[in-house]
Amino acid sequence: MERRIESRGRLGLLRDALYSTLRLIARHVHGFFGAMAAFLTVGIVGAVAAVAVFAAIASAVSEGLTQSFDERVLQWFESHRSPLLDLVMLEITTLGTGVVLIMIVLVASVFLWQTQHHWSVYLLMLGVVGGKLINTLLKGMYERPRPSVVQWATDVHSASFPSGHAMSSMVVYGSVAYLVARLDSRRRTRHTTWTLAIIVIIAVGVSRMYLGVHYPSDVIAGFMGGIAWLAFVASTLTAIQYFARRRPEVHAEEKDLDIDADVKT
Repeated sequence: MERRIESRGRLGLLRDALYSTLRLIARHVHGFFGAMAAFLTVGIVGAVAAVAVFAAIASAVSEGLTQSFDERVLQWFESHRSPLLDLVMLEITTLGTGVVLIMIVLVASVFLWQTQHHWSVYLLMLGVVGGKLINTLLKGMYERPRPSVVQWATDVHSASFPSGHAMSSMVVYGSVAYLVARLDSRRRTRHTTWTLAIIVIIAVGVSRMYLGVHYPSDVIAGFMGGIAWLAFVASTLTAIQYFARRRPEVHAEEKDLDIDADVKT
């Protein structure tokens, strides 16, 4: 094995932990699918830890510990509303709606499929569908009513916690940014892509609070849930890339996406 020696930047510790796990699996598990099964088992353990953190935050919300802060933030946004800003925020919030996100995913999937990156398409679909399912389950579990402290500037019908717009935006725009970054090795392109994605994600979250349909804690919880699911999906795609040489057809698809690979196996 030839280990990567250049710096991985600010996320170096997390990446080191990921690749240490992959190397450990590689030494003890043979075959592509066996290695992937071992990695997913480890991922499930991490997911349980993430769920525990999310549950602690949800418990604080359920007990009303965040209510005073939530209401003050919404009242501040309401005091700064204007007809023009209302229109702007309504346009921004559409970037997190199902129709827009589905179109983005379809366009990205068609491009990836046509360029023979089938595994990337599978993981993108898993990320989007899984994220939506998780958000729906969480909303049904907590059933937090929508804010009543301010007047809504748009219509909503589902439960409030966690924000579906915030979580879905994090998963979709984050996944697309991750895949684009893998396709282009230029640092400037990768940083620009991630910067634009982060701006859109944050803007969607702010728009939900401005419009009065989500508490700040809803948006923060949506972001955290999205980050956790996105990290799982991205790590799985990294694992597929890492073990790709064990399965020729996978390696054929992944061979030009090794800009973040830790080792050559």
